[in-house]
Amino acid sequence: MKRTGLIAAFLIACAVFACAQATHSAIEPLLNQPLQDPAVVTNELRHYLLKRVPPLPDPAHAAAWEKEAQTLRQRELDVIYHGWPQAWVDAKPSFEKVATIERKSYRIVKLRYEIVPGFSSTALLYEPEHISGKIPAILDVHGHGPGGKAVEHKQKRCINQARRGILALSLEWIGYGELSAEENEHNNIGLLDMAGANGVGLFYLAMRRGLDYLYNDPRVDRTRIGMTGLSGGGWQTMLLSSLDPRIDAAVPIAGFSSLTTAIEHPEYAGDAEQNAPDVRVTADYAQLIAVRAPRPTLLIYNAMDDCCYRADIVKQGVYSDIKPFYALMGSPGNLEWHENQDPGTHNYQIDNRQQSYRFFDHAFHVNVSDQEYPDTDSEVESYRDLIVGLPANNLTVVGLARQMAAAIHHDPPSQPDSAWAAKQRGLLRHVARYAPVTVAHAWPISATHERGMESRGYRFEFSNGLSATGVLLASLNRPQNGGTTLLISDKGRAAMAVAAADAVDRGRRVLVFEPLFFGENLPGTAKHSRTTSYAQMLNTIGMRPLGIEAAQIAAVTHWLQAGMIDGTSTPGARIPPAGNSLAPVSVATDGPRSETAAVVAAAIEPQLFSSLDAYHAIQSFAAVYTKPLTYKEAPDLMCLDLYRDFDLSTLTAIASPVKVDLSAPEPEAIFW
Repeated sequence: MKRTGLIAAFLIACAVFACAQATHSAIEPLLNQPLQDPAVVTNELRHYLLKRVPPLPDPAHAAAWEKEAQTLRQRELDVIYHGWPQAWVDAKPSFEKVATIERKSYRIVKLRYEIVPGFSSTALLYEPEHISGKIPAILDVHGHGPGGKAVEHKQKRCINQARRGILALSLEWIGYGELSAEENEHNNIGLLDMAGANGVGLFYLAMRRGLDYLYNDPRVDRTRIGMTGLSGGGWQTMLLSSLDPRIDAAVPIAGFSSLTTAIEHPEYAGDAEQNAPDVRVTADYAQLIAVRAPRPTLLIYNAMDDCCYRADIVKQGVYSDIKPFYALMGSPGNLEWHENQDPGTHNYQIDNRQQSYRFFDHAFHVNVSDQEYPDTDSEVESYRDLIVGLPANNLTVVGLARQMAAAIHHDPPSQPDSAWAAKQRGLLRHVARYAPVTVAHAWPISATHERGMESRGYRFEFSNGLSATGVLLASLNRPQNGGTTLLISDKGRAAMAVAAADAVDRGRRVLVFEPLFFGENLPGTAKHSRTTSYAQMLNTIGMRPLGIEAAQIAAVTHWLQAGMIDGTSTPGARIPPAGNSLAPVSVATDGPRSETAAVVAAAIEPQLFSSLDAYHAIQSFAAVYTKPLTYKEAPDLMCLDLYRDFDLSTLTAIASPVKVDLSAPEPEAIFW
């Protein structure tokens, strides 16, 4: 009888153990359950951003606005030139004449010029055949489209400008035409940001060199310099002509919107250079157009734009809101609006070109017809005929970023003291723009209690209005002090099934967590993700995705320690002290994004964590330059000054006494 009882007890114990065992088939469905809708993430980000749109100033009189405008210009230039060597910023234009194409009544001069040392671009100078006295000049810039400086509509306007007696300088644009190498793709400038140079500075210098050239040409009337461009060329026109008073008349075409409109329509946000870090902290693009007052400005937008910036959607923010500034400066008629109906798409075709001819002719006092020359079509050259040629070893955006990164060296002390750690921690808070948050509401979305394991699915709403999701897992017979593990994967919750099962089987409570921009916490739709757009807009208003993610990691760790896992308390409830539940939490990550966010959280809030194991990790941010990542792949790593000021070895030292293993082996599956 006694023997039978022992056997029964043994079988019961085995059954309990078996029921408590976490298996792939039990855990995977729990980790795959939907907890967040992309529409919710999008809406939260929109409201978060809208609260941070800089308001339009309300100057009392013209002198007050002139003073404030100058302050805004200088502040924007300080941001744009952040991290760029002063010698590069101050360098005189270096243009080389390569060849000349003689045409009827004008000529095309092929030019090569240096943007920064080792990185050259090309340009075409359209000169009138006969030049008498000082003549006007126009800087013609390119946008997001194939063809570069040879694109048909750009050639046509430059030809017609030259025939009107205007010197027209057509610049190639990074990423297009002769600079169309894959490593010049615009979102690669995040690598410049990481290395400590604001990536937009490269784009600004590239177009400013063209302005410098025209301004220093002895044939040019310095009071009659204009600028125009379509799409990204419209953005360039807005930016340079607002910040550099040497440009008088400007015609930006379908190239930008107010920040409010971009938040409402993220497809209008543009590329990384158009949302560069901190550029719109105190001045939105709407303010920059206001800064142009009273200089002549013609805004052209298209009625049925098939790319972006539809006229009826952007008009309020870029035109109607700005008219009072031109009135204040005594020139209400100097801000003009034209809505293109034919073809109405994203274009710089004949209607828009003739509007620009009319506008520049009037601004520059050129007495000619507004109509385009009838033989213009026959004057268009082939792409091949307009090639200037670049050095074989010409740098690219990625190449320049690698060059800057190679000069960075970090050597944290082998035994860092508290003063060093505190100083570094303060700098890290600034670089990551770390702003602590709390879990304001842990929404229980689901709960299961079967097969010896319990689970809860949560949507975590934070005190800043953003949210994240996670699944909490635990064995029903786990020891009271079994500890807690936080798991985060670049690939989403399901990728942590093995690690979660391993931790549950060892008696640990496990939260498989997805911060903002991880897993299902992505803005947009399943078909059209807007992660890149919203991440870049966070950057441009002075926030950083990395800091937001690190703050969410710290906040859910606080929540885990507080033991509030059974739902949210009723207001006024008496909540007992957390007691022994405040033990530090162990963390495991999968991939460089989650690794970096968790290490930053541990470095800033080391008291929250006991250890950090990083699977599939990088040992140094230098690895990002060996195999370049983009905003789409790693929006959090594209953090201004991150690699300039820190490496993972530095962050690990700051996080002490947290035990950080950046070479941790991924757990092997020990269950069926």
